[in-house]
Amino acid sequence: MRTDVDTLLDQYTRPATGIPAWLDLPDPKGFRPKRKYRTIWISDIHLGTRGCNAALLVDFLRSVQCETLYLVGDIVDGWRLRKGWYWPDAHNEVVRRILKMAHRGTRVVFIAGNHDEILRDYAGLTFGGVELALEAVHETIDGRKLLVTHGDAFDGVVLYHKWLAFLGDKAYSMLLRTNIAFNAVRRRLKMPYWSLSAYMKKKVKNAVQYVCSYEEAVASEAVSRGFDGVVCGHIHCAEIRQFGGITYYNDGDWVESCTALAEDFEGQIAIIDWVAETGGHASDMTHSEMGAAAQAAEAGA
Repeated sequence: MRTDVDTLLDQYTRPATGIPAWLDLPDPKGFRPKRKYRTIWISDIHLGTRGCNAALLVDFLRSVQCETLYLVGDIVDGWRLRKGWYWPDAHNEVVRRILKMAHRGTRVVFIAGNHDEILRDYAGLTFGGVELALEAVHETIDGRKLLVTHGDAFDGVVLYHKWLAFLGDKAYSMLLRTNIAFNAVRRRLKMPYWSLSAYMKKKVKNAVQYVCSYEEAVASEAVSRGFDGVVCGHIHCAEIRQFGGITYYNDGDWVESCTALAEDFEGQIAIIDWVAETGGHASDMTHSEMGAAAQAAEAGA
């Protein structure tokens, strides 16, 4: 039986002979020059949920250029979509922006996570210029080898007690709904985005202990497999930490913190905090682009 997720895959994986016209639409001219990076990692976008900060992510993606873009899992939230379909045009525009990057020469590698685990069955295939994989090995320009993995395999709750993960997901969803209402009030008061859920997580002692244990487990895996470092997502906490000779990188998320990792052309990797850089507001040009793409899609382009 075909699902809504299958239909969505069909929409964005047309063969080269049927490339939609919006892929070739020129980007609106903005006042910010695009930043150029060798590599960018983003994860935990959770398209299909109300907590996804799609407008800020589109704003970020249209502000950068890179040779390789890693999507490090939980890009689409299949868990949530199975319970009820939610897919506004802003989420379409995230997909459009990623496909545009692939169409224009960026290598895009999608590491399936636990929330989009349905895509793990398609690992090894390429859809719309996007490579699907279970994990990847990235070599930095200065020769370091990094394991790129979503990270749920190192989460004992997800791995051994999946029913607890779903229970935690329900509680977390309630917190995110509170976060949405909280920020709706802030917008009316002309205040920028601020994540109540991220703040609460940092204040809860058990959550802090969980994050530390998770980071150690991921770093230990990198050591055992002979890597110089590991890049992951999953826990929505952007971080760069050293564990002995191993560097642990987490790219954060686009539900709470709105962060990414970026490698420059000297091999330095840093966290980009898009809320801190933009004040939590997507540019007017981003909203303009999203509107234009929606009109083109509705016109059958």
